[in-house]
Amino acid sequence: MSEAGPQERRTTRRRPSRRRSGARRTDRRPRTLSPAEVERRRALVPTVSYPEELPVSGRREDIAAAIRDHQVVIVAGETGSGKTTQIPKICLELGRGVHGLIGHTQPRRIAARSVAERIAEEIGTPLGETVGYQVRFTDHSSRDTLVKLMTDGILLAELQHDRMLSAYDTLIIDEAHERSLNIDFILGYLRQLLPQRPDLKIVITSATIDPERFAEHFAEPDGTPAPIVEVSGRTYPVEVRYRPLVEEAYDDEEGEPLVRDQTEAIVDAVQELVREGPGDILVFLPGEREIRDTADVLTRLSTRPADSFDVVPLYARLSSAEQHKVFERHSRRRVVLSTNVAETSLTVPGIRYVVDAGLARISRYSVRTKVQRLPIEPISQASANQRSGRCGRVEAGIAVRLYSEEDFESRPEFTEPEILRTNLASVILQMTALGLGDVGRFPFVDPPDSRNVKAGVQLLEELGALAGSAEGHRLTPLGRQLVALPVDPRLARMVVEADRRGCVREVLVITAALSLQDPRERPAEQQAQADQKHARFKDETSDFLTWLNLWRYVRTQQRELSSSAFRRMCRAEYLNYLRIREWQSLESQLRDTAKQLGLSLGTAADPSAGSEQREIDGDGIHQAMLSGLLSHIGLRDPEKRDYLGARNARFSIFPGSGLFRKQPQFVMSAELVETSKLWGRVNAAIKPEWAEEIGAHLVKRTYSEPHWSKKRASVMAYERVTLYGVPLVVERPVSYGKVDVAVSRELFIRHALVYGEWSTHQKFMARNRELLDEVVELEHRARRRDILVDEHTLFDFYDARVGAEVVSGAHFDAWWKHARRADPELLTFDPAMLVNQTAEEVTEQDYPDLWREGDLALPLTYQFEPGSAADGVTVDVPVATLNQVEPSPFTWQVPGLRQDLVVALLRSLPKALRVNFVPAPNYARDFLAAASPGEEPLLDALERFLRGASGVVVPRDAWDWAKVPEHLRPTFRVVGEDGGVVAQGKDLEELKAPLRPKFAEAMAEAASASGLDVTGERTWAFGTIERTFTQTRAGHEVRGFPALVDEGSTVGLRVFGSEAEQDASHRRGLRRLLVLTLPSPAKAVADGLSNADKLGLAGSPYGSVTELLEDCVAAAVDVLVTRHGPAWDASAFAGLAAAVRAGLEETTRLVVHDVVRVLAAWRDVDKLLSGSADMTMLPALADMKAQVGRLVHRGFVSDVGAEQLRHLPRYLGAVRTRRERLGSALGKDRLLMDQVAHLQAAYLHRLDALPDGRPPSAGLVTVRWMLEEYRVSLWDQSRGTARPVSDTRIRKALDAL
Repeated sequence: MSEAGPQERRTTRRRPSRRRSGARRTDRRPRTLSPAEVERRRALVPTVSYPEELPVSGRREDIAAAIRDHQVVIVAGETGSGKTTQIPKICLELGRGVHGLIGHTQPRRIAARSVAERIAEEIGTPLGETVGYQVRFTDHSSRDTLVKLMTDGILLAELQHDRMLSAYDTLIIDEAHERSLNIDFILGYLRQLLPQRPDLKIVITSATIDPERFAEHFAEPDGTPAPIVEVSGRTYPVEVRYRPLVEEAYDDEEGEPLVRDQTEAIVDAVQELVREGPGDILVFLPGEREIRDTADVLTRLSTRPADSFDVVPLYARLSSAEQHKVFERHSRRRVVLSTNVAETSLTVPGIRYVVDAGLARISRYSVRTKVQRLPIEPISQASANQRSGRCGRVEAGIAVRLYSEEDFESRPEFTEPEILRTNLASVILQMTALGLGDVGRFPFVDPPDSRNVKAGVQLLEELGALAGSAEGHRLTPLGRQLVALPVDPRLARMVVEADRRGCVREVLVITAALSLQDPRERPAEQQAQADQKHARFKDETSDFLTWLNLWRYVRTQQRELSSSAFRRMCRAEYLNYLRIREWQSLESQLRDTAKQLGLSLGTAADPSAGSEQREIDGDGIHQAMLSGLLSHIGLRDPEKRDYLGARNARFSIFPGSGLFRKQPQFVMSAELVETSKLWGRVNAAIKPEWAEEIGAHLVKRTYSEPHWSKKRASVMAYERVTLYGVPLVVERPVSYGKVDVAVSRELFIRHALVYGEWSTHQKFMARNRELLDEVVELEHRARRRDILVDEHTLFDFYDARVGAEVVSGAHFDAWWKHARRADPELLTFDPAMLVNQTAEEVTEQDYPDLWREGDLALPLTYQFEPGSAADGVTVDVPVATLNQVEPSPFTWQVPGLRQDLVVALLRSLPKALRVNFVPAPNYARDFLAAASPGEEPLLDALERFLRGASGVVVPRDAWDWAKVPEHLRPTFRVVGEDGGVVAQGKDLEELKAPLRPKFAEAMAEAASASGLDVTGERTWAFGTIERTFTQTRAGHEVRGFPALVDEGSTVGLRVFGSEAEQDASHRRGLRRLLVLTLPSPAKAVADGLSNADKLGLAGSPYGSVTELLEDCVAAAVDVLVTRHGPAWDASAFAGLAAAVRAGLEETTRLVVHDVVRVLAAWRDVDKLLSGSADMTMLPALADMKAQVGRLVHRGFVSDVGAEQLRHLPRYLGAVRTRRERLGSALGKDRLLMDQVAHLQAAYLHRLDALPDGRPPSAGLVTVRWMLEEYRVSLWDQSRGTARPVSDTRIRKALDAL
């Protein structure tokens, strides 16, 4: 129905006016001519004659009687009977054509023109006078015309402005058996019109294919069918031979019937028919590919010269020159390979034989995918008979059918009419415009499938041409514009959209091209040359722009070349001149229609248009095209290498498209046609946002994962936009407030207000957070989750107060701006509403904020996070006060966790002990009631209580701290000057060791700030040294202990973190300062030594005897300082110096005397440990050598001290004894060494942890000598020990450090 619309005319008759409002003639009365006009027209009726050789001439009286006596007559006759040319003459003889035109419709334009020429020739009048014709681009008729040939599309177009068809008194509908969409619509319309036009005569001509159906369609009210007049054609008998592909006479090795290939069957049939005698052969094949394959085989077929033949293809896409070869005179036999175009449309002369493959491409509309398919299907019996009849025109013929007779009998009798297998959008649009009511109730010859009707309506709704209502569908203003444009509704929609995009001129060119056959030709033997010529116009992003490139090229060449030169150019460049002219004519017609509709054409985008040229807006053009192709878009699937199309269809870009090599992600196709697969023809790349905008009324939007976005202060969701199932947008973040207000408001309240996931400066939020934090802190302290009310309570609080329109931060701010004026505290929590009744059980006394230890107040924090390192109580210890904090008070935990700790400790005991303290909670409660927390370590008090309560002694190593929950042991967090965490852990002493340098640094800063950092002095220049000082550092009170420091050749002043460190460093500093101040007695002592003593001093670890003697002087100074006490100011130092001077020489002599004894013992042991030894003894020997090295080394005299010096011979003697016994008691020695090894390692670890230059504390020195005494007790008990010593005592001494 693509020809509906205004037509160009070559006459002076005035074209019916077009009203922009879409108004049309509503007069339903038939037109009445004046008597004078009737007489004038009657005088124009010519004298007619009838060729006697035509079969219809013999039945003209019967036909005339039927027309005279009935309003509708069916004339059935084969092609060649003369019905097309003679029936109009019969009507003229009956006086028809006087009161109105005799309208004669043809399915094709060429037939309308050729038939008009033939009738005019027969009645002897010029074409355009008594007999005229009108086709899409030409109206060759006049006021005197009585018989008007036209295409059925022209008649439909006239319905738009002449609903009663008042211009006609007779209508001849020719070739009705083709049952095209236009024909079926006309037949249905005429059935409705006839009661209103009793004067109108209808003659329907048809081949002898089911004429009864037409007769029944136009039956009288009483059910009497319209009369049928049958006219026989000029035919000869035809022999039909069946040669099915399955030959049952021959089986393969497995007994299966052999199935021949179709091409093989055609070759066999052609060879069979060649042997029958001369005559051309017409072979019917389903498509171009099959024609090419068969032609290749037949061309290579070797035959006798007498049986040789030419192979001639025939199909619609061939160029005109190639099609004309079929009709040219020829001397050799020809085998014509044709599609069904030769079935009825064209008559191939000289055909005596037919080979029928029994297949054809039948255009079908898929309701599911909404695309036009061209599947290969078996033809109907009627089509098979039509094909067979093609060989009985000149003489008796033979038809070979490549299928069985049973197959033929099982096929449908007739081919389905086009209305049952095509999209009905164009019909529905025309019917709606004409006000013909529901398509389902329209009197079609064969009512269309309701699914096809629905699909057509859906397409028109997609295009915006129809709008639904309770009463049915109505035409929209846009739809009225589409009706006026003589092209398919999709193409018309593009033109209207182009007006909005400012590219009407370009889109008119493209839509005209899409409405016609491609003017580019590809002759079979010159395809490569044609492709090369056409490649100049190709645009790799758009086949639509390719049309524009070709259009501009053709227009330019037309201007520059003469008419004949232009024709030659078209032929040389493989362009069909007639199709080019048709393209230009349709574009001109569309342009005129567009002007009448008020569409703005703008200026030409043609480069040859001079100053008016403008750039082509490719995006605008494609958006306009897309408006008509919304269901023809596709998304590329990289894995399957095709496109996902509308309604889950899958298609591929046609190889001839410019986009075939480089395929875009999104594409639109002007045509989706299914052959071997679904192909998209004439394509262009598009942007998905175009489809989303243009198809806004069709897209489906779904939303997933609505969530609160803190960054946007809004509820967001991921939007998925699909158009007929094609994803345009996959996961686009969008505000969800406009989609679902209720859900968005709930998420806003829950996340922004309840969870606090909102960056805002609203005061009520800060206050509410503070109140919540206080309650959460209570939960952490009590290690419970039942104090704070649940989130539902908080949600209900806000839900009852926040405005219903609030779905985001911006909405809230706008609402709150007004709401808070009425009640500023509307959204502030009441503290009482946040806690449950159990909150009263958590008190400050049980869970304090500060741990007070002496002058220190250390912050406590609580964390209830089982499994995390911070679970439980955390004590913040500033690094500057680290030395002042002892671990033993913290063994008692905070009061709220104390009973849980004691119970856990009792349950950690081995079963043999644990059973004595059941139930453990009772013992824990009694213990805490009797104990004084903090006076001594927890385990000391607990062990004593248990011994007193039950008489059971619990050894210290029986407690298993690994079984005590981690949260019951406090975590110590050491913080630096800047508040950052320096270290964290459960063992305070372990934290102290690696942090001593940081502590020293902190103390040095404190000392520097207090003026107590002095260095490089050789005399007393320190004034009075305070024993302690206090300073606030990083918010904490820091206590320091100043002392002198031995710098080697000078003395300095430094602040230490403990009294023990102060004492050790100050004594060494005093010693160095006295040595620097007083004269050395070393020479005098040396002069008084005997030769034996001098010899004994020579063999030592020192570099010289003088160095050794000076070290003995230092040790003597230590003895005297200890005897007289340290000095802390200048006067005390002066007195100390005088006292030391007086007794220094004598004391030094005593020290030297002891050193001589030590060195003698050392040399004996050293000799004994040297030399070869068995491999099994090496560990013991290494341990002994290490011990001796720690006792006697360079500087050992002042290091050991004069008091301890006299014990060294005993220690060395024990080593001697151990060595002597080692050979006979190696196993026992290993056991004894295991007892001391871990204690020795613990001591050395503490010693190594001291900062460089830091002397060991008195406690650490005590451990050293306890270890030496312990070794004596293990290996040489007979020598005795200077003090009681054991493994436990040493452990306690280490723990006390």
